Amino acid sequence: MATNGTYGAHPRRLSWPLVAGIVLLHLAALYGLARALAPDFTAIVEREVVSAFSIAAPPPPAPPPPENRSEPDEGAQGDPGRAAVAQPVPSQPPKVRVKRDPPLPRAASTGTASLSGAAAAGEGTGAAGSGFGTGSGNAGNGRGGIAVSKPVHISGSIDNARDFPVPPGGRAARRGTQVIVRVVVGTDGRARDCSVYRASPDAEADRITCRLVESRLGFRPATDASGNPVAAPFFWRQQWF
Repeated sequence: MATNGTYGAHPRRLSWPLVAGIVLLHLAALYGLARALAPDFTAIVEREVVSAFSIAAPPPPAPPPPENRSEPDEGAQGDPGRAAVAQPVPSQPPKVRVKRDPPLPRAASTGTASLSGAAAAGEGTGAAGSGFGTGSGNAGNGRGGIAVSKPVHISGSIDNARDFPVPPGGRAARRGTQVIVRVVVGTDGRARDCSVYRASPDAEADRITCRLVESRLGFRPATDASGNPVAAPFFWRQQWF
């Protein structure tokens, strides 16, 4: 037996928690899509939302004013004092102690003369340092013994190469050199007391030159102011060519 039955159509109510969850899911999906597509805009919106709900902290209290302290009154400047003037003090000369030697004892004497010892000037003629005569001394009135002219070479020569031995290295080693010797020409016109004044490179040739000057050369002696011959030095130069 068949029967026709009918079903009642009653709509089902949606619960609020389910609706809230669906809305939250859609918002979360939109937020994620916004962060992915426009991150800068999302960050600005987040800061605005957070600042709207943030509570500003109260500012710190102001520091207390500094304590007023009264400063002491220093007063006005006083009058300048008078310049100090030092009292003059007379200087005293330094005390100098003069050391006095004790008096010497008197020498015992048995003579009768009033003076003793070597007097600076006696009454006799003695050996005085300078006299009144015209002798040949340097302190007299004349010029005795002092040469006023030089000795002059008048004879003899040293020009023979055989007088000098051949030096080491040949005669060319001595060519262009010279020696200067000093002699004393006496009143007889002969040279003596020869010495080397300026040597040459050949000492043996210098000694031979001295010997030849004394033995071969003749001179007119030097004279004094009165024309008398006197001894005087003479320099001889020997050159080798």
